[in-house]
Amino acid sequence: MPADLAVIGLGHLGLPLAQAAVAAGIETVGYDSGPATDSTLTAAEIRRMSAAGFRITTNPVELGRVRTAVICAPTQLGADRALDLSAVGEAGRTLAARLRPHTTVILESAAHPGVTDEYLRPILEEGSGLRAGRDFHLAYSPSRLDPGNRTHGIANTPKVIGGLTPACTESAHAFYARLTEKVVRARGLREAETVQLLETNYRHVNIALMNEMAVLCHDLGVDLWDVIRCAETKPYGFQAFRPGPGVGGHGVPLDPTYLPHTTRTPGHPLRMVGLAQEINNRMPQYVIQRSATLLNEHGKSARGARVLLLGVTYKQDLADQEGSPAREIASRLIDLGALISYHDPYITGWRVRDRPVPRAESLYEAAADADLTILLQHHRTYDLQGLAVKAQLLLDTRGASPAGAAHRL
Repeated sequence: MPADLAVIGLGHLGLPLAQAAVAAGIETVGYDSGPATDSTLTAAEIRRMSAAGFRITTNPVELGRVRTAVICAPTQLGADRALDLSAVGEAGRTLAARLRPHTTVILESAAHPGVTDEYLRPILEEGSGLRAGRDFHLAYSPSRLDPGNRTHGIANTPKVIGGLTPACTESAHAFYARLTEKVVRARGLREAETVQLLETNYRHVNIALMNEMAVLCHDLGVDLWDVIRCAETKPYGFQAFRPGPGVGGHGVPLDPTYLPHTTRTPGHPLRMVGLAQEINNRMPQYVIQRSATLLNEHGKSARGARVLLLGVTYKQDLADQEGSPAREIASRLIDLGALISYHDPYITGWRVRDRPVPRAESLYEAAADADLTILLQHHRTYDLQGLAVKAQLLLDTRGASPAGAAHRL
């Protein structure tokens, strides 16, 4: 049965987009060469989507029967800090072999400026024999999905779109107008791609500032969390960000230093972005330093210490572990000779260095038994007041515990 929309890539971007499309009454098919991997949608939600007509397929023939195809393939930074576009390329080649005239193709995957036009477009044109902007529409729309956000979803978050041509922009606008209350037109593909760059770098730079403030305020004996509480009462010129044990999530900061030569700027790189990444990458080690100091102050060594990690996901009340600092912190604790265990209501099994980490079944008993409990993610099910009473030592890296109830980052 033909569908109006094909969502290619059923990960953290694709499935929520498909869910919004189904809710808007759009006949939608989801294509992925592997199983759906999004951990923000429950099995019950996916069943409801299926009951409303959503279909998941591994048959690429389905892609030749739709009016709109949105590529939501995953992109991540490789070891060389360059963006890995291989999944986008694979999705593009699969679609190109079935691409029909007048189809609207939209890329939502994280991408640096130039990817849609200089990387995806040639793949689509060579594989289909069609010309973008003439035979089919091509556009980019940065994802603004905030997993777990109970206030802002696809329907009430403005959607930015930019097309190869004005007609491409209008075609993408017509599609997204069926999903969201407001669609914002960018001047073109690169402007839309750079929106993603700016928004992601903005987050990382500001978190880096807070992480540096956390270290400074600890050294000065200042309660940073109280400072933030007061500062965010300013009605203009300040937006509150908070420190933590590291920066997780799927959005990655992009420094032009690591862009392909064809898209590098002739001037200076974004030095602030590179520095922010360096600062944020240091936070797991700072958590280890604070942990060892706390243990020493209470007459204990990290070697042989029983350490309980609370919350190993990257975000509150989600099972998604993408980019979570928990695994690095656990690995560093193991190097110090600590005996680690974990508790997370959303993660039933967790491995570090390909070895299973014991899961605490009774939270309060585990906290009472551990020499040190470290809160890495504040899931709402955690009663931090009660945990602070039970735990021998509690290090709160999220500033979520009541003042004076725990040692805060």
